[in-house]
Amino acid sequence: MASERILVVDDQPINVQLLKRKLERGGLLVSTANNGLEALEQVKTHKPDLILLDLMMPDMDGIEVCQRLQASSDTRSIPIIFVTARTTKESKLEGLAVGAVDYITKPIDLDETVARVQTQLRFAAINRENLELQRRLEESRRAATIGAVAQGIAHNLNNLLGVVIGYLDLVKSGFDKPATVKKNAQNVDDAIQRIVAIVRQLSTLVVKTRPELTRVALPRLLEGGIRRFHSDYKLSAGVVVENTVADLEIDTNIETFEEVLSKVLINAWEAYPEGTEPDKRPITIHTRVVDRPRGEKMLELRVDDSGSGINEEIRDRMFEPFVSSKRTVGVGMGLTVARHSLRSLGGEVTLSSRPTGGTSAVLLHPVRDPRHRDKTQDDE
Repeated sequence: MASERILVVDDQPINVQLLKRKLERGGLLVSTANNGLEALEQVKTHKPDLILLDLMMPDMDGIEVCQRLQASSDTRSIPIIFVTARTTKESKLEGLAVGAVDYITKPIDLDETVARVQTQLRFAAINRENLELQRRLEESRRAATIGAVAQGIAHNLNNLLGVVIGYLDLVKSGFDKPATVKKNAQNVDDAIQRIVAIVRQLSTLVVKTRPELTRVALPRLLEGGIRRFHSDYKLSAGVVVENTVADLEIDTNIETFEEVLSKVLINAWEAYPEGTEPDKRPITIHTRVVDRPRGEKMLELRVDDSGSGINEEIRDRMFEPFVSSKRTVGVGMGLTVARHSLRSLGGEVTLSSRPTGGTSAVLLHPVRDPRHRDKTQDDE
């Protein structure tokens, strides 16, 4: 198994040789450079696992070398320990501010230096393991999602095609009964529309470009989302809006925002037991502006229902494709699409059980376009 490679950079040959000999005795591979330019060339040739970098060098000092390495994604992750005769707090802070992970002052204690190098190498190894684990988890999650989508598509489309074929057979056998033919033809059309909806939702999931944003008043967005909820699902359900930030405007994509809200509203509507009368399915929208830990202001839009609550069987999988507690053919992607779409705008969708019964769906959306956040904060 290959040892870690250390690059020692110092314009004093005696310091280089002392460090090289001590590190090699510790089982490490060591390459050396006598100035900043030579160090950068060494990094290109043999990327080290850690750099011991002298701060004070002619032509190009350690600060500039560190800044150049930090500027490249290929070398940004290399741990750098500064070695210098400077002992002031300001000097140490300057080195740490440009990306160094540690600071060693001269005259060098060789045993302490080796210990610090080993510590940083362990940190780097742990970080690499974590990144690899995250990559594998992401691949597993992606594979699982693809499998769930493929399985869901096959199951739903097969069922819907079975519905279409069944009603077409009824149409053929009842050709002499116009009323029956008309009714069955409508059922065929409904099933086809569900197939079309699945294809449209899948298209939404694979869109990776960020939607175009427009500054829009919140009341207009709420009205549009509710109107779409009514038209898309052929409902006339009442939705109570308690908007405490009626004068708020946000940078968003109108189509995406309204689609997300309509899907969350239909989820709230369907949370009630089948057969519940429309006037006994209360849905309320609450709005407010909240602060994120980094100071970013977010619109919080909470949709409350008093339905059956979250099914424990699917609590941990609510946002997976085609996961649904309903038995109806062709459902189960609404929340998946809603979360994906809102994330494309920098937001999030979460669901939780209400203490009084029912479910709360919380939609978070940036108040301002994140691309202009710094400018608008400066203006304030």
